[in-house]
Amino acid sequence: MTSFPESVLPQFDSTELVLQHPTHDECVTIWNSTSAAWLDSLTPSLYLEESLLLTTVPLAKNAGMTSWILVQKNLALSERRILCSCESFRKHSLTSDADGNITDNIVHGIASVFCAPAYRRRGYAGRMMHELARELYRWQTDELPCVGSTLYSDIGKVFYEKLGWQANVTNSHLEFKPKAGIWPALARVILEDDVEGLCKRDEAIIRSQMAVPTEELKTRFTIIPDMDHMGWHIAKEHFAAQHLFGKTPSAKGAIAGSLGSQIWATWVRRYYGGPEDDVQPTNNALYILRLVVELDETATRLPQDAKKRPHEHVYQEQVELLKSVLQAAQVEAVEWKLDVVKLWDPTPLVLELLAETGLYYTVTERQEDSIASLLWYDSEGRIAKNQPLWVNNEHYAWQ
Repeated sequence: MTSFPESVLPQFDSTELVLQHPTHDECVTIWNSTSAAWLDSLTPSLYLEESLLLTTVPLAKNAGMTSWILVQKNLALSERRILCSCESFRKHSLTSDADGNITDNIVHGIASVFCAPAYRRRGYAGRMMHELARELYRWQTDELPCVGSTLYSDIGKVFYEKLGWQANVTNSHLEFKPKAGIWPALARVILEDDVEGLCKRDEAIIRSQMAVPTEELKTRFTIIPDMDHMGWHIAKEHFAAQHLFGKTPSAKGAIAGSLGSQIWATWVRRYYGGPEDDVQPTNNALYILRLVVELDETATRLPQDAKKRPHEHVYQEQVELLKSVLQAAQVEAVEWKLDVVKLWDPTPLVLELLAETGLYYTVTERQEDSIASLLWYDSEGRIAKNQPLWVNNEHYAWQ
């Protein structure tokens, strides 16, 4: 991209700068710019094809995704420069108060924040995010109010915290090594056609958990792990798998146990590099998008529930069910040439059950990448000082 003298470019605080939506040709320009950083296992041409595809899949289609650019106003399309760009995704969320009263609302998930090299270190990203924070409060609120916005920072915590997006209290995940073998007898495959029904069951469980009264905090917040989220991840997975293997995976997760006491995980495969790349580790991952333990009372994330456990005989059964689901994930990771299985933000009960499974894993508290961050609005649309408790900070909500 052409470099411009600093005297030609507007200052970051100029009144000439505004948020607008890019044309299709400008989107192509953005994708060409971002491909060097984000193409993962794809070629540049495939990355462009994937980027276009991902505007048409669940969560993005029907105006679910909005593209934003920071530009100088009053310039013709042929003359304006894209100083910074990003996307936002409309996400169905829930909040609840201390009495357990639940309200349906939306948050906007911000993704793909990018400045081309010629426009970096001039404050444009900060200006765009400042404008976006004000705009999103009233964006697409015809049906439900907007209570906040989320993003996943890959540049640590400081930059976005200064702009109002506070890092979640924890950003931890567990890592399991792939392990060859056969699927454990207790685990059954979750196919794509099964996912939507499980999402609906999951939402009912989440609503019951969010309705638990508490004297320990005022507000809780969660993003619903619906089929729109799962469908976006599946579409991205299928595109990469078709390119790399000439086929797409059928298993979208594993489920074990009887109705009412089941444990299931939905997952997705992510290829940051080619699976046969011997030059450097690719860290290709099987991400567990969502782990559901039907009997998990600690999933409220309330301190008052942190010690609650099923009865002993049920508890031991849950240990075996969880073990089987995670072993299935390890087997699947080997079959699809992945380097690691990752589980975000496990509950207190899950951590305790894991300790008895005999499975080996490591714990990472992320400090630089995929930092879940939340900007919360007060009743006037200003950035609130106090953050709610973020429930289910799992990988399904990442974009």
